[in-house]
Amino acid sequence: MPPPSPTVTAWELGIRLREARDTAALTAVEAGKRLNMSQNFLSDLEHGKRKVTEAKLEAMVEVYAIDADEAAELRAMLEQSARRGWWSKYSGIFPAEVLRYFGYEHGAESVQTHESLLIPGLLQTEAYAYAIVTSDGPNIRTSEADQRVEVRMRRQQRLTGDDPLRLTAVLSEGALRQQVGGREVMVEQLRHLTEVIEEKPDTLEVLVVPFSAGAHGALGASTFHILHFANSRLPRVAWQEAVTSATVMEHRPRVGQFSATFAESVKQTAGREGSLDLIHREIKALR
Repeated sequence: MPPPSPTVTAWELGIRLREARDTAALTAVEAGKRLNMSQNFLSDLEHGKRKVTEAKLEAMVEVYAIDADEAAELRAMLEQSARRGWWSKYSGIFPAEVLRYFGYEHGAESVQTHESLLIPGLLQTEAYAYAIVTSDGPNIRTSEADQRVEVRMRRQQRLTGDDPLRLTAVLSEGALRQQVGGREVMVEQLRHLTEVIEEKPDTLEVLVVPFSAGAHGALGASTFHILHFANSRLPRVAWQEAVTSATVMEHRPRVGQFSATFAESVKQTAGREGSLDLIHREIKALR
């Protein structure tokens, strides 16, 4: 099983409370009035965006007529969700939505990621990550750069351990050729990529879309990730990044669209071996 994540636990707790409200045949408006909560607050709570307090949980147990066994499980989940994940200490430099993504990623079973012109963050070397972070001078303070790189390296720990994150990454050939940080940094990055591919054949797949491939739905698309969870109660979620915004999406039709687009992009790749050949070829070209 993936490691425990307070963010994922809070999300599941919200889902179960929403299910309990539905079982009690209460609308969000009706429940909000009886619980003395605004509809927006209740919605955020049910989506894991806000933490429920012990007092509010007890009120919901009573209003929703939740049985004793279920209530005991919800109280245990409340205790787990109150713990601090490693990402919590970086709240001063990342917005809440980004921290929520880190929490989801930490507790995910697998991730499908698409990048057009960058090596995915989970596969970046420290030097490559530093070059990316410091390139956004107008928006990133120099004093934050080291911490942002530290977070990126910390996230990569999920690729190792007893139950590592399963990662499928699709990237454009352009990501292999964009000389982020210069030739030496790029050679180191591409060598690192080949090493992790060969070290983790069962849990890591890196697929490159060659320049010779045709058009597909993700061509020119922004960065996006699709997260899957071991708990069947938890649906897939998608994460999309743009220049000035990033958001977690739970709306099932939208997530389904991302999944379909990702599947189509996989068909345009050179496959596992062909992608590795493209990486080795670029290493030779850079030396």
